Amino acid sequence: MLGIIMGFLISTPAELSVIINACLGAAIALGMSGISSAYISEAAERRHDLLNLQNAMLTDLQQSAHGTAARWVPLLIALVNGLAPLLMSLLILVPLWLADLGLPLPLSPLYLAIMVAMLLIFLLGVFLAQIANISWLRSGLQTLLVAIITAGLIYMAA
Repeated sequence: MLGIIMGFLISTPAELSVIINACLGAAIALGMSGISSAYISEAAERRHDLLNLQNAMLTDLQQSAHGTAARWVPLLIALVNGLAPLLMSLLILVPLWLADLGLPLPLSPLYLAIMVAMLLIFLLGVFLAQIANISWLRSGLQTLLVAIITAGLIYMAA
C-alpha cells in the first residue's frame, strides 16, 4: 500500500476517489493473493507430511487429530496470511476516507496515510521483536528503515 500511495504522491494529482479505489482494489487483491497462495502451499505441505506419517505408522490418519490438523491448519494460516495485510491496508486508507468525507486534516491525506503506514510498519517490527525476544526499539527501527528506503527508492524513480 505504501508503494501505491507514494506513486500517487509523486505523480500528477488525482482525485481522492480514484486514489481510494485504486488502493482498495490493491488491498483486496493483496488479501486474496495471500489467502490463496498460503492455502495452496500449506495444504500441499500438510498433506505431504500426513502421508509420510501415515506411511511410517502404516495406518490411516485421516480421522485422527493429525488428519484434522492437516485439513484445518492450512485454512487458518491462509486467513491470517491474507487478512493481516488487508486489515493493515485498510488502516492505512483511513486518512483518505476521512478526507473524502470532508473532515479537516492537519496534513494532506496522502502524507497522513504514509505516516500511518510507517507507524504500522514500526509496530510490526515491535511485534516481531516480542516473538524473537529481542530489542523492540531496534527491531521497530529496522523495519521502519526498510520502509523509508523503499519510499525513497520510489521517490527517486519518478
